[in-house]
Amino acid sequence: MNMIVPESTRGVSARPPVRWRLCWENDLELADHIELSDFFRKTYGPTGEFNAKPFEGHRSWAGARPEIRAIGYDDRGIAIHIAALRRFIKIGQTDLLVAELGLYGVRPDLEGLGITHSIRVMYPVLRDLGVPFGFGTVRSALQKHITRLLGRQGLATLLPGLRVRSARPDICLTVPPTRVEDVVVLVQPIARPMSEWPAGAMIERNGTEL
Repeated sequence: MNMIVPESTRGVSARPPVRWRLCWENDLELADHIELSDFFRKTYGPTGEFNAKPFEGHRSWAGARPEIRAIGYDDRGIAIHIAALRRFIKIGQTDLLVAELGLYGVRPDLEGLGITHSIRVMYPVLRDLGVPFGFGTVRSALQKHITRLLGRQGLATLLPGLRVRSARPDICLTVPPTRVEDVVVLVQPIARPMSEWPAGAMIERNGTEL
């Protein structure tokens, strides 16, 4: 899959429309990784120097490497990005196939474009992949913001007060190889209804965060 999907932003802002490119990870060229790395450093850098560090050395991923990406371009280059990775997570005793959503970023000058656009573009992709749910994690401090953008529009359900255990991307002798975080879990029903999401307060990612 490597195609351009036009997504007009007229009515949202006076900026030119974003052109969406949906591509498998193997379809990216070296120049794409370099451009994405620069985009993530500039996007995540203002939130803290450490947040931009994983993208040094032309690396275009932070933890787990994605399987598929949705990249939005405007006349200035990359404007917005979101990625997905199919994996099994464990909730209680239930192994559940999900498409984890992550590596979300929007260029700082584009406040009129946001996660709602990328979620809408990614939805048909996840539907074609046949996964039951889209899955992501959100910092608790952003719960109200994400609820306003996604929850109230029916694009996703947010589950607060959960914990997720993940593998660290690198081994360090001074810290455990896994970490547990208190997060808000974002669930996007795709092939199964929200009523079939398993109950449980702890989610085992069994891998590194996307």
